[in-house]
Amino acid sequence: MDNHLSIILLGKAGVGKSASANTILGRAAFKSEVAFTPVTDDIHVERGTIFGKDVSVIDTPEILGSEEKIKTFCQQTLQDCRTLFLLVISTSSRFTTEDHKTVFTVIRVIGPERLENCFLLFTGGDELKTSLEDYIFQSERSLLPDVVKTFSMRIHLFNNKDGGQEQVRELLLKTQHLNVPDVVKRFSVRNGLFTNKDGGQEQVRELRLKSGYLIDQTDLKRLLQDLGLEQYYREKLSLNKILEIDEKTISDEPLKCKSNIPWYFLKKLMMVNVTARNAKCTSVGESNCDSASEKKKLNIDKLLGTLSRGDRLNPLDIITALFLCSDGFVQQEMALKMSMCQFSVPLLLPNCDTAQCTLMLWAMRDIVKKYRPQHLLQSKGFIEERIVHSQLLMISFVRLGECSLSKSEILNKLLSSLQQYHDTFVHRNMECGDSPRKISNGLTEITWYLPCGNKNMDIFAEPVAIANLHGDIASFKKQYSFLCQTSAAVFVFFDHLDSGCELLMNQNHKAQIFLVGNQNKNFNVSTLKEVATKLGLTNNNIIIKTKQKSDADFMKSLRESVSDVVENSKTKISVEQMADVAHELGILVDEDSPECQAGKQKADHITEDIHDILKYKEDQLPLQGDIWKELTSLEKEEFRLKKVGSENIEQYKSDLQKQRKELRKKQNSHDMSPAMSCFIDAISSSGTERCYFLKWMRMNLDNISCLKLSALREKYKEKCNNSENKDEIKEIDRQLSNSSLGIEHFFREMGQIYEASVSLPETDPYHKQLQHLPKLCAQLLLDGFPLELVDGDASNIPLRWVSDVLSQLNDLVSPKNKMMVVTVLGVQSTGKSTLLNTMFGVQFAVSSGRCTRGAFMLLIKVNEELKEKLKCDFMVIIDTEGLKSPELAQLDNSHEHDNELATLVVGLSDITIINIAMENSTEMKDILQIVVHAFLRMKEVGKKLKCQFVHQNVSDVSAHEKNLRDRKLLLQQLNEMTQAAAKMEKKEENKSFTDVMEYNPDTGNCYVPGLWNGNPPMAPVNAGYSEAVYELKKNIIHVLGESEASANNILEFREWMESLWNAVKHENFIFSFRNSLVADAYMRLCTEFNKWEWEFKKEMYTWVTKAETRISNFGTVAATSETCDMTELLTQLKSEAVSVLSEWETKLLHNLKEYFKQTEGHVYLVERYREDFANSAKSLRREMESSVINQLTAAADIRQGMMELDEIKKNHTTEIEKAVCELVDNCRKRKVQMTGNKLDEEFDKMWSETLKKLTFSGLKPKDVFNSVLLCLRSNLSTKGGHAHELLNEKSLKECGLEPFKCKVEGLGEKFKRWMNLKYLVKERQQMADSIIDACTQFVFDKLGRNNNYHDTYTQEILHMIDETLQRNTDLKIDPEFEVPLKQHICGFAARHFQEMHEEFLRVNDPRRCLDQNKEKFRDDFNDLFHERDQCQKKAEEFTEQCLKPAVEDFVNRSLGPDIIDEMQKNERFSTRMSFQYYLLLDLLSEKEFEHFRRYCTSYESYVKEKILQQMMKRFSDSCATFEFEDKHLKSRISSINDAIKHTETKKCGDLKTFVEEMCKELGDKLVISQDALGAFMILNNAEQEQFVHWLTLSVNDMAESLREKFKKTAFETKLRRLHVNPQNELFTKLVGCGKLCPFCKVPCDAGGRAHTEHFASLHRPEGLGTWRFTATEKLSTDICTSSVISDSRFCCSETNDKYHPYKNYRAIFPDWNIPPDSSLEASDYWKYVMAKYNKVFAKAYEAEPADIPESWRNITEEQAKASLHVSFGKK
Repeated sequence: MDNHLSIILLGKAGVGKSASANTILGRAAFKSEVAFTPVTDDIHVERGTIFGKDVSVIDTPEILGSEEKIKTFCQQTLQDCRTLFLLVISTSSRFTTEDHKTVFTVIRVIGPERLENCFLLFTGGDELKTSLEDYIFQSERSLLPDVVKTFSMRIHLFNNKDGGQEQVRELLLKTQHLNVPDVVKRFSVRNGLFTNKDGGQEQVRELRLKSGYLIDQTDLKRLLQDLGLEQYYREKLSLNKILEIDEKTISDEPLKCKSNIPWYFLKKLMMVNVTARNAKCTSVGESNCDSASEKKKLNIDKLLGTLSRGDRLNPLDIITALFLCSDGFVQQEMALKMSMCQFSVPLLLPNCDTAQCTLMLWAMRDIVKKYRPQHLLQSKGFIEERIVHSQLLMISFVRLGECSLSKSEILNKLLSSLQQYHDTFVHRNMECGDSPRKISNGLTEITWYLPCGNKNMDIFAEPVAIANLHGDIASFKKQYSFLCQTSAAVFVFFDHLDSGCELLMNQNHKAQIFLVGNQNKNFNVSTLKEVATKLGLTNNNIIIKTKQKSDADFMKSLRESVSDVVENSKTKISVEQMADVAHELGILVDEDSPECQAGKQKADHITEDIHDILKYKEDQLPLQGDIWKELTSLEKEEFRLKKVGSENIEQYKSDLQKQRKELRKKQNSHDMSPAMSCFIDAISSSGTERCYFLKWMRMNLDNISCLKLSALREKYKEKCNNSENKDEIKEIDRQLSNSSLGIEHFFREMGQIYEASVSLPETDPYHKQLQHLPKLCAQLLLDGFPLELVDGDASNIPLRWVSDVLSQLNDLVSPKNKMMVVTVLGVQSTGKSTLLNTMFGVQFAVSSGRCTRGAFMLLIKVNEELKEKLKCDFMVIIDTEGLKSPELAQLDNSHEHDNELATLVVGLSDITIINIAMENSTEMKDILQIVVHAFLRMKEVGKKLKCQFVHQNVSDVSAHEKNLRDRKLLLQQLNEMTQAAAKMEKKEENKSFTDVMEYNPDTGNCYVPGLWNGNPPMAPVNAGYSEAVYELKKNIIHVLGESEASANNILEFREWMESLWNAVKHENFIFSFRNSLVADAYMRLCTEFNKWEWEFKKEMYTWVTKAETRISNFGTVAATSETCDMTELLTQLKSEAVSVLSEWETKLLHNLKEYFKQTEGHVYLVERYREDFANSAKSLRREMESSVINQLTAAADIRQGMMELDEIKKNHTTEIEKAVCELVDNCRKRKVQMTGNKLDEEFDKMWSETLKKLTFSGLKPKDVFNSVLLCLRSNLSTKGGHAHELLNEKSLKECGLEPFKCKVEGLGEKFKRWMNLKYLVKERQQMADSIIDACTQFVFDKLGRNNNYHDTYTQEILHMIDETLQRNTDLKIDPEFEVPLKQHICGFAARHFQEMHEEFLRVNDPRRCLDQNKEKFRDDFNDLFHERDQCQKKAEEFTEQCLKPAVEDFVNRSLGPDIIDEMQKNERFSTRMSFQYYLLLDLLSEKEFEHFRRYCTSYESYVKEKILQQMMKRFSDSCATFEFEDKHLKSRISSINDAIKHTETKKCGDLKTFVEEMCKELGDKLVISQDALGAFMILNNAEQEQFVHWLTLSVNDMAESLREKFKKTAFETKLRRLHVNPQNELFTKLVGCGKLCPFCKVPCDAGGRAHTEHFASLHRPEGLGTWRFTATEKLSTDICTSSVISDSRFCCSETNDKYHPYKNYRAIFPDWNIPPDSSLEASDYWKYVMAKYNKVFAKAYEAEPADIPESWRNITEEQAKASLHVSFGKK
């Protein structure tokens, strides 16, 4: 659309609009003819292409009769493209009054701000005999020259008969809608203007001047360029721009250039700083010229010289420039702030370029004044109204000619009291006030004197408006005429009067004329008399400052004259009424812009029908009334369950949900009211019009409410003085609340309309129609309008509405969506809103009444230059209603409401301002109690807080020092409040305020003086107040910039708000708080810690593998250790292990420390878990140390035993080798030929004889049963004598033969009373089965290793049993259960370990080993005898018998961690919570009851099975593990090849030495079988070089062989061979502590292994954990997340069979945290499951089916799935 141009022709009928339109298009597109009646009666649009530009030409009817129609059309057109307005004037007739009226009607239609886009198009060029300039200026009396000046000479002439297209081209060039270069080139060639090809830019400029394409710079444009405002002259400054937080807003650097001055002024003005007008540049000369040496010199000439004023700017010029460059909303804000500073504000704003001025009616609309005239003195009443509505007498002050008196300074003295002078008007004796005015001459300012009702202090008894025109009235006749028609009196200041002064002689003015002269050398008495006589003036109308009259006397005379006018004149007028005068005089009115008028009409249409506020709200805003309050009440009851009584909790909640749905249905039954339809339609309009509409709405509603509320407030104040009027106060308070009507009520209604609509099905048309509402509101937030967070009337947040608005806001600004939040809290009427307004330049409603409640948020953009420092894109400011004072606390639940509000806003804040009206105020304790409570709550949920205490109305410069004692007292009070709050929240470890948050009494307190400098209403804002607030602002921004925590983005802010409010709705906030950001942060921490933990474990697995390899090779040729003592080696390895473990423990703790240093990821939210994870790291180290030491000890002991066998085997092999060699020699000596059979006979004979000579003494058999029993006795030694008695009752060999059964006998009376005996037995049996399964798996793992038995195996089994029993103390484990269980498991284990031991002895029997190698010896004998080459054969034998088993064993040892690594890449195995989520999701999709039952009752075995299934699924193809196997195979093959090459270079003497050296090279990499190696070494006559060749080939063949084997081996087979069992490792990680919820038996989800608090993401109905009602045997539907907030009670063995309140469950189960559900739908998953499988669960549990609440039956599978997403924080 950027290249598209719309040309709109406006004007009277018959001036040639249609003909001009045809000329522009170059075709007869519009009907055009000479006629006495208008030819065009409607708006017509035609499109075409002109000089390559896409153009729409719009012909309009006569504007004087079609103003509204054209205005509406223009507004719509202006939104879409660039627009050029042509005001068509005919040169065929003279310029009449009607033509003049047409001009100003056009200006009203298009708006003054678009005047620069409008050109005067004169028609009739074919008949014009003179130049266009001569035609315009031919008559001095004509109004046309003024019009042309108003349009800054933007004129063009058309010949519509035969002018051609060149005139159109020239028009487009003048209007800058066509590029210049091509046209300039043609023009120059045609007119011969260029002297050469490189004539330079000056020739181009001359050409453009001559051709009318360039207007030379004016004073205005030069000044705007100096101030850096030229771009804002067309694109106006917006509020968003000036309120941006940037470096300038917090910088105190002196102004170095003029372009900084406007921003300095705006910065100061927005903070209502009365020094705002003192802006000037500090030039280099000024700052540096007066050096210390120069100052000491005498230079009289310099002292007498005058300062150069050329570079200094008059403050009025700055103000005028800013008003000209600002949009209507900035002008309004500037006027308001200037009025608060008691500065005069522009009444008539001049534009020196257009010679036109504008009445600033809109700019002053927002100024509200309070005052007390004399007649209200007795009643103590006051008047509060918008100043533009006030019917006030106005007195104007003007200057005629030169005047030596400073009119503005005199006015300041006139308006100032004797006690305090204030510069209301800028005057020549102010700083820079004497600088020449460049653009502000003609500026008319206005201020108001308003009495306070005190006769001794009031200057005037009645209010009066004072207008001041800057400049000579001879040059500004229009302004002077305006003042004469609107003022009661005009005071004309002069030095010299002209007797023929026409201005003063004008008899049309209504005002009295007063002449104010100064008797100096130019003073002419006779002229004064003549003029006075002509004007009919008396002495009362003339004031002369004679040389004899002092300034005081002169001021007294002037004041008396003004007072006389005030007391006697009846001429009163409001600023609003002045608009009519302005229109008559051709003065523009800022409110005439189309958008402003359209917004006004829409606002008026809505508010004009408001007569009775209460009735209007009932009729037009019905959804936010009783229905919304009932919904609020129901919501809180759903969370608090205060009225549940003896009802079933879940049924009660179900009934509440049903009621809530009915209320939403009731809301939806209301049709949208006409008022709301109009409101939503209005805010859906264009941005500017929407902003005007909302401003008009706010002002209209404020005006209406003010009338109703003023009387109620007075009654309220009276009743509050008497504490006995509680009921009356409460009633008036209710009326105040209900009678207030503001724009927030309309937005509140809109929120309720939206919330009601989203409760409808998505397919419902009404639901679809209203989906755009949140985006509208989000756009308004960006436009600077506040959003109501908390509805103060209902004390609730419409969560869905606010959340969706924030979501839309995020969509609008992403990715720039980071935000920091500043909040203020304080007692009512202590200036909180004023503080925020001053600090950030915003405009929160300021009222001392209690009609506005709740919390509002406002968005302020952070400038790019400050984003890096603050690390955010927006600053969010939250203003809250005042917290109640103690005397009002008993009226309603105000303390509860205040606590809720404080907790919410403190939780949302990055920094909280605590506003205290006076340091020693009586309210301090109340506010501190509320605030400290909120801070404590936030600390406990992980939010890092910052606060700033602001003490208002402390003006002493030494306040900070003097109040040292008070600050100590404040800290003492804070400590007391902390202890009280900690006791209430059951967090009594917090003893002082500094335990809750970082707080320094010296830096955490700010002292702010009073707001007003004097007595209102004439008091300006105290400069000290503004400066103190400015320092506070700088400090807040500095603190936020230094913050370690990262800023939340908008969606995270939304999450915090939802979580906080849901927790606030519970009575116990800390235990109720659940937040997805905290959950996400915790999940990330768990994920990271799991990674570090697994790296640690994997590293230790690798280390142990290498250590075991060294132990296994100890005492062999492959031994790498220099020591020859196994004990020494073991000690060395243990030391190494401790060192490695310590190193990894340090690394884990360092990782943890670094993790918490990062600013992203909200790590500060999980700071409270840091110690748990640090303890987990230490616990892991202890666990790993125990495991590693056990493994090393077992390996060393087993190897020690094997070394004896190896020595025996070695001796036997040596004897056999000697015998074989002797046999070879003997056979060779025989002369007969030795056949194969003969050789075999000889070998067998030799073998038998040799074996008879050998002694075979292997390892002695061990009684494993006895060893296991000894371990068991040692384990039970601390259990007492009864345990040993039980142990002796039965032999271990008799145990473990039959399945273990938990017995009922012997449980005792105590346990028989405990709930249900069958239940107890069942629970114990399930636990026993789980332990037995785990131990059985352990035993089979050991059996698969083919090792000897070691006592550490039994010790590990007993450790596993003890760990599980300790986790299940709730089952009251006693010796009668523990001893038989351990006997059963140990008996089973001992039996298998005995078999394993015996098999080990059999396999390693020396006689058997020799027999096993007999045939190999035979083959070697034959080879030796026949002298065959053994190289290839021996190489293959060495590879097959020695290397291949070692390589295969290494791969099996290494594969387990790889499988675990691969499984952990799957998200479901990343953390316990993820695993739970996917497990529950699978259960839902499988739809198998038995799976649900096993999950609920046999959790651990079910989880193990699921882990195995997932592993089998992932590695179902045997090739799936090949990548890992091949990786390890390649590493070992590479090691073998390297060993071959390295050994080859050593030049070994023989093959035996070569092999031994090679084995040493591989000593720490492979465990080579000593039996195989010993067998290989004997009878070996292979040649070394050839052996190496064949060995290399054999190794490569072995690699291929193993690859094929790996590919073909089934995964189940591979699993059995692994040394690290992936299933067990994953199970340990995912099951964690194994603790189950004491009520519903859901597993703990907490991360780390040493966490101090258990929690679960999703609890379930207790009946699924087998709980039932004792009386009925029906399964319980109670969910513990609901029970813990109810008044229900529970009974179990831990309570000694006594009933205990659920609310105090932590007294019984202190290590469990069971927060209430984050939402009412959170438990939908298990509700759905129980409702679906109720009967089968009851049958399985041998109970009666539960009474399922109706709402549970309506839950769908999709809703169940959705609740999982929410509970586990899945997006």
